[in-house]
Amino acid sequence: MEKGRKECLAHCIILPFPIQGHINPMLQFSKRLRHKGIKVTLAATKHLFKTMQEYSGSVAVETISDGYDEGGVASAESGEEYLARFRQVGTQTLEEVIERLKNSCSAIDCIVYDAFLPWSLDLAKKLGLVGAAFFTQSCAVDHIYHHVYKGDVKLPLSDSEILIPGLPPLKPSDMPSFLYIHGSYPPLMEMVVNQFQNIEKADWLLFNTFHKLEEEVIDWMAKLLPVKAIGPTIPSMYLDKRIQDDRVYGLSVYKPITGACMEWLDKQESNSVIYVSFGSLAELGKVQMEELAWGLKLSNKYFLWVVRTSEESKLPKDFAKETCEKGLIVSWCPQLDVLAHKSVGCFITHCGWNSTLEALSLGVPMVAMPQWTDQSTNAKYVMDVWKMGIRASSDENGMVSRETIFNCTRQVMEGKTGEEMKKNATKWKELAREAVDKGGSSDRNIDEFVSKLVHSN
Repeated sequence: MEKGRKECLAHCIILPFPIQGHINPMLQFSKRLRHKGIKVTLAATKHLFKTMQEYSGSVAVETISDGYDEGGVASAESGEEYLARFRQVGTQTLEEVIERLKNSCSAIDCIVYDAFLPWSLDLAKKLGLVGAAFFTQSCAVDHIYHHVYKGDVKLPLSDSEILIPGLPPLKPSDMPSFLYIHGSYPPLMEMVVNQFQNIEKADWLLFNTFHKLEEEVIDWMAKLLPVKAIGPTIPSMYLDKRIQDDRVYGLSVYKPITGACMEWLDKQESNSVIYVSFGSLAELGKVQMEELAWGLKLSNKYFLWVVRTSEESKLPKDFAKETCEKGLIVSWCPQLDVLAHKSVGCFITHCGWNSTLEALSLGVPMVAMPQWTDQSTNAKYVMDVWKMGIRASSDENGMVSRETIFNCTRQVMEGKTGEEMKKNATKWKELAREAVDKGGSSDRNIDEFVSKLVHSN
């Protein structure tokens, strides 16, 4: 070991794709590595670093450029342009950071990179470093994309049932939206498929999931690739409680209205509240927003609804005033604290992977209203594989009606079906905690990663 490096076993640079849903899981993985004696540096784009609402400094940060330091991804002409520029400028500035750290006696041993940025692996290999791809979507979804990449799933989808080894039979509407709606968002489609373009060079493929949750598909993929499940990447205090100061992700793009949410929830009875949130990116159309609003009113249950400021104008006129006795509408909330609260009995969600894992880890049954990308596949698993929720079916215009929302929430929160879902939700909560606890499947995989890193350095 080089002089000046005795205090840590090895040093990883973590490179996330610069949006919150990708950064948080990688930050959490970083905390697990630090807990096991690995030094970690987060490589954040300059624009992202400037716009962070809060950042808990437990992980060191170095800034790199994506070529859009002032406006980030939103200021690029197109997705293709952003990815091409990020590849060019990111490769150069990340290499400069690695060289600088090496000269200050803090040499890097490994790049853990978001699989959306496969050029990072080329850089790792050029510099003689370990390269670990980090997948922020489910193993099932990435298995599907891998089959598309290899040409085993032909597009456009023509069969009424798609059979992929390791997965349950899928209808076209259960597939990720980029595949089901052929030709939608070509740059994003290209990005998710191209995660695998140089994957044979990767030393590790790390997945934010756990073995028992996706046993079949993980075992199938592991026959071909160095796949390891290291999740769920939820702050430790909600799971195994082994990292005492780990209560929040440490990064928030929006400011949560914590006090008002928690005080309001404290006044409600156990399992009585419907929590509604569609994450940091999904946007509902005005008509869908209205149907959701009236569905919540129809349910006659208490509800806590996250409506981002940019979405407020889509609410029905005076809806907040009319429902103030039953509902609380906030611009953002501390989701983990909300899901962990005893009064929450149901989560209406877009089924983004982070939200799905949080609900699983905290034992909250779901009403799935997937919007796009991987969410329909996650919803399929929530309903038919993990049996801890129900997918709200949409009409021929893609709209989920108020009656459907009312019926789904009733099924999840009442009667025999509701009891069954709650029982399954509790089972998955237990299994998620076991996976990351000492000696659990994810904990062992992280130990193996650390051990190989230490011996390679």
